[in-house]
Amino acid sequence: MKGPLNAKEAFVSALERVGVDPIKLFNTLNLSASELPRQSTVGSSDFNSDSELQGSQLHALLQAAVKLSGDPGLAIRLGQKIDIADFGAFGFAVMSSVNMKAATKLHLRYVKIFAPAANKWSSVEHDNGMTVRLQQSSGTPAQQQLVTEMAFSNLISNGYFLSGSSIQGIKLQLNYSKPAHFKIYQKHIPVPTVFDQEYNQCFLPAEWLKLPVRTANPTSSVVFIQQCEEMLQDLNRIENTSSAIRRLLILSAGAMLNISQVADRLHVNERTLRRRLNAESTNFRVICDEVRNLLAQQYLSNTSLNVADIAHLLSYGETVNFRRAFVRWNAITPSQYRQQSTSVGN
Repeated sequence: MKGPLNAKEAFVSALERVGVDPIKLFNTLNLSASELPRQSTVGSSDFNSDSELQGSQLHALLQAAVKLSGDPGLAIRLGQKIDIADFGAFGFAVMSSVNMKAATKLHLRYVKIFAPAANKWSSVEHDNGMTVRLQQSSGTPAQQQLVTEMAFSNLISNGYFLSGSSIQGIKLQLNYSKPAHFKIYQKHIPVPTVFDQEYNQCFLPAEWLKLPVRTANPTSSVVFIQQCEEMLQDLNRIENTSSAIRRLLILSAGAMLNISQVADRLHVNERTLRRRLNAESTNFRVICDEVRNLLAQQYLSNTSLNVADIAHLLSYGETVNFRRAFVRWNAITPSQYRQQSTSVGN
């Protein structure tokens, strides 16, 4: 199975889908083949994926790609070809969201894991909807226009894919003049678009935000969100044995792995695994309880699953044992925790 892609890999994959040869593109910028991601299909395992796209690199690559292809609307078509499912846990967290508002909020929270730091997304909620804004801190005006075209083409395309519905009510405001290739906007971004505005932003109406995501799966969403949260925490942290085990346990929610199975997945024997955990001043049971508690809290806060179903997902044979464990971890019952989290949410 293909692993999740990073921003550079997704960009190169999209280039291939629209018929642009990444090797020729990188050569035009005097970049070596080693700059290409390993998972690209344009070559073999010689390609390297050691770094993410930087803001300035993305701007330059997009401009060069348009020149190489001779297609002024290439950035828009690229946005359509970046598949959200390519991004592993991040993509699946968005795809399993209960509605479009939740999916949009997740996109804005986790895009920093994959997108260039020079591109900043933000949002403002209104009574009648939400405004999503993109700001850039690098690139020429022409390059920033290309990034904007790709970004909002992708946002709107993904919105249509996730909702399986029309994009009626969505409006786009752009801070540059109406381009000569506006017909490509009308074909691929068929929403009312106004140019020469102060910001690059998209308005999403409340009615659209309430639409259910057609691939919604609240139970799976909890697991994927936990993975994304760990990725955010680990951006500048070297993974140790404890965090590797947490990842495996989160992935196995619904059929929690035991220590023997975890050791096998990490390609060590059980004794070695216990020794490494001891060196990190912890043990398997502590980590397992930590993950179970995190998932339990997420299930209680974000799903309508009953306590018995949650106990089953966390591999408890008896619901009463799960209740006792939850009280030990949090000093309140699962029902009390759900009631408190609901009150806070309101």
